[in-house]
Amino acid sequence: MDGFTMDGVTEQLVVEKKDGIGYIRFDNQARKNAMTFEMWRDLPTVLDDFLADDDVRVVVVSGEGGAAFCAGADISQFEKNRSSEEGVKIYNAATEKASERLREFPKPTIAKIEGPCVGGGVGLATCCDIRIAEEGAIFAIPAAKLGLGYRVDGLKPFVDLIGPSYAKEIFYTARKFTAAEMKELGFVNRIVPKAELDGYVADYTRRIVENAPLTIKAVKVVVAESLKDDSARDMDLCAKVVKDCFDSEDYKEGRTAFMEKRKPQFKGK
Repeated sequence: MDGFTMDGVTEQLVVEKKDGIGYIRFDNQARKNAMTFEMWRDLPTVLDDFLADDDVRVVVVSGEGGAAFCAGADISQFEKNRSSEEGVKIYNAATEKASERLREFPKPTIAKIEGPCVGGGVGLATCCDIRIAEEGAIFAIPAAKLGLGYRVDGLKPFVDLIGPSYAKEIFYTARKFTAAEMKELGFVNRIVPKAELDGYVADYTRRIVENAPLTIKAVKVVVAESLKDDSARDMDLCAKVVKDCFDSEDYKEGRTAFMEKRKPQFKGK
């Protein structure tokens, strides 16, 4: 799969657009695709481009080379970027912005996980809607071995996904978890043999691309709002995205295609 470097974006983020899918591949292979400051900083720029492109309906996040998803933060940069209070503040701002932008991205996102998915890599996978892993994928959050602390905004999405008890277990032990274990905890959606991973993810993305974008957007919005406390939910927004579906040309196309027994051609309008 051929990618390109987007203008103004580090070469360590390989970008591609093909058949309605936007691809982001972390490329720091010498360090198992660990995230550098530049990768965190520039990830929102890539996502903004995908958001503005109506042809992109799904985003797949993965590691370049097939040997690792992401081994967390690039520790070799810690002395440079995280050894002072000001440096930590700048670094944290970049990671928080990137994570928030990926987590709140309006289009469907899939993490395709091969090999190690560690620390910040787990955080990035958590931000995606769906996580598909190969059988040999390994997961860990070694913060307790490094003396690192996690802020509430960084930890809450993980707790929301797998629950407080399992989140504590993963952090307390700092041990490695298999893909099968992470599926049992509810973190991984699907596990497939490594040789079948590319084809499996391609089939998943094709299915999503062929479905109605406004319906998918509405589901993503309503699910996100449902996770909030009652008083914090934006019910007007929920009502709007549902109404947009019923008022759309796609709704008419879906009904017509069903009656004519053909595959619908949705346009997201």
